[in-house]
Amino acid sequence: MTGFVSLNGPDNSGKSTQVRMLADSWEGFRDLGPVHRHDPVPWTRVSGEGYGTWWFTTSMTEELTGMLFASHAARAQACPSGKVGLLDRGWYMLLATAIATCAVKESLSAENAGTRVLALLDSDEPDPPEFPVLLLPSLDAERSIAIARCRDGRPWTDTYLGYQRHLHRVLLCMARQGVFAEVIAGPVQDIDATHARIRWALTERGVGVPTHRHPVKDGRSS
Repeated sequence: MTGFVSLNGPDNSGKSTQVRMLADSWEGFRDLGPVHRHDPVPWTRVSGEGYGTWWFTTSMTEELTGMLFASHAARAQACPSGKVGLLDRGWYMLLATAIATCAVKESLSAENAGTRVLALLDSDEPDPPEFPVLLLPSLDAERSIAIARCRDGRPWTDTYLGYQRHLHRVLLCMARQGVFAEVIAGPVQDIDATHARIRWALTERGVGVPTHRHPVKDGRSS
């Protein structure tokens, strides 16, 4: 049986909502949350008012990539035996994040940034394995960015917009390569319809979600 299920996608794509709904669906799931919760010391050191500057300017690609994946490993180890761990941003999402950040920070193409980041990792696929689901506003990169930007409710700097462009394109490239077990995309995604599709995909792969505490209601959107 799959040991981990990850919800992936850009900001405001519904990842955290779907993780919470899955955790409520079956006691066999355990919501492990984002990576920084499991390795708080380095993240506390860089968080605060200057976090954005550290992320995009002063941090080294080696440092940031190392922190992301060391924290990911710590999160995996925190999953209780016999439970299916729910990951808010899994291995592929962390990889896309590291690649997009590297591309912006070092003025590289996404392809060259991907080569650089993968050279820092021990593997080119999730370890431990996971069932990755991708949530996207749209399968068109610029349309997806426009929707995400509108949902964010705050202005984006040129640096952050550049990062988002790389991030969306890397995720779409991964989707075309078939690395995600399920891709759910559309300009407006109903929360319950999205949840039903995720549950169906999990059931098809033998990951049990025997109870449903979220009845489908027309008209709800994420």
